[in-house]
Amino acid sequence: MAGKIKTVTDPRLRLEILSDDQVQRLHEATLDVIERTGVRFPSERALEIWHAHGATVDGDRQIVRAPASLIEQALAQAPASYTLAARNREQDLPLDGNHVFLGTDGCGVQVLDLYSGERRRSRLQDVAEIARVADYVPEIGFHWVPVSAQDKPAETRGLHELLAVWQNSTKHVQTESVYAEAEARVAVEMAAAIAGGREALRARPPLSIMQCTAPPLGQDGGSLDAALVAAGAGVPVGFMTMTACGTTAPITLAGNLVVGNAEVISALALIQLAHPGAPVFYAAAQTSMDLHSGGYTGGGPEDFLFGAAGNRLADFYDIPLSMGSFATGAKKPDWQAGIDNSLSTFMATVAMSDMLLGAGLLHGSRIWSYAQMLMDCEIFDLVQHMMRGIVVDEETLALDVIDAVGPAGNYLAQKHTRRHMRRRWNPRYMDRRPYNVWEAEGDGAVEWATEEARRILESHEPEPLPPGLAAELARMIPDAVPG
Repeated sequence: MAGKIKTVTDPRLRLEILSDDQVQRLHEATLDVIERTGVRFPSERALEIWHAHGATVDGDRQIVRAPASLIEQALAQAPASYTLAARNREQDLPLDGNHVFLGTDGCGVQVLDLYSGERRRSRLQDVAEIARVADYVPEIGFHWVPVSAQDKPAETRGLHELLAVWQNSTKHVQTESVYAEAEARVAVEMAAAIAGGREALRARPPLSIMQCTAPPLGQDGGSLDAALVAAGAGVPVGFMTMTACGTTAPITLAGNLVVGNAEVISALALIQLAHPGAPVFYAAAQTSMDLHSGGYTGGGPEDFLFGAAGNRLADFYDIPLSMGSFATGAKKPDWQAGIDNSLSTFMATVAMSDMLLGAGLLHGSRIWSYAQMLMDCEIFDLVQHMMRGIVVDEETLALDVIDAVGPAGNYLAQKHTRRHMRRRWNPRYMDRRPYNVWEAEGDGAVEWATEEARRILESHEPEPLPPGLAAELARMIPDAVPG
């Protein structure tokens, strides 16, 4: 069984990227957009819910304009904290504003093969094997389904992916691959079987569901219907905006935040109108377009600032946050990946985002790399140690030790050193070898991380599902699910 999950908790470092007045202004601008411009909700059920609660609904265009008071009253019903459950209770994740948990990301479509190094299409076996490695690694707190099982039918693919993860890990599972009402009903049934029944599912949900908005100022109809099903069963649901400066949002960062915020809080308000008190979370992975191609960047100062700003908005609404981090735009594990992932993770962590997503993915969440995942875990571990800050007390000031060693002495043999040395950070993949050793051996972080991933995959045996449960879950997955 995998060990205890590592998490940032009780931080000594804090960052406020936006003042209280700026957050209030963004909130008021967002409410103005929702009420005056509107947001598209292409779902009959969603439109009926909005209409029943007094919003203005343009049925032909599927545009909803909701008054500010309705949005604020709905959001006020969302719980400020709750727990994402795991099969192993020791791996439960309290979303209480005082922890930062790291997850993989999704949903990549290619994999750098762990043995051949070739880049190929992803398949269900990859989902299972990545889950097995992530189950072992303590920095990974929960799973996003990391890559697409492209060897399974599209309409049931998300369900096969869930089963593959549950069979290979005891940690919480979050998916973005369930975006149809019928598929969501099966996913809820599977989660209830894992939890031990529908009431147990409400108390300890082993599944949460992420849905993406459709920027600018739009939602996806199937995702809305799936989220409403999940929320009705007590499964936490979140909505992620991925607005990009200059294409799906204004070129300015504040304008981007307003558009993305309107998408997210309008969707969360809908969930609360339908199921008051349902656990929900705010999610964001905003970026800026590449000025040369217009494409997704997956890194840059805008992304890092958004990583902190999103947390300020989620805190304002008193709702847990899932923030896009890592998932560099780099094509391989290199210096660009290191810069992107270090800065994005530091900014999101120092702002205390509840969930960080993205470990292991390259090329803007398109390509999975085992080596990148393990190096990303090292980045998270480094940031975790930074967040502890500096403790200043009698023990750490060490005046007696300083006096005992005196000028020109050495602290290596001191009991104080032995007592505290394991608290000093020790890298696994950063290269601190002498130059001549590095020159002679010729390997480095990518090779070490790749070898460690192979070792984990070949030796780690996750705690299995209870006897018969895997077969029961497999029987729940139909040959086809209507869209």
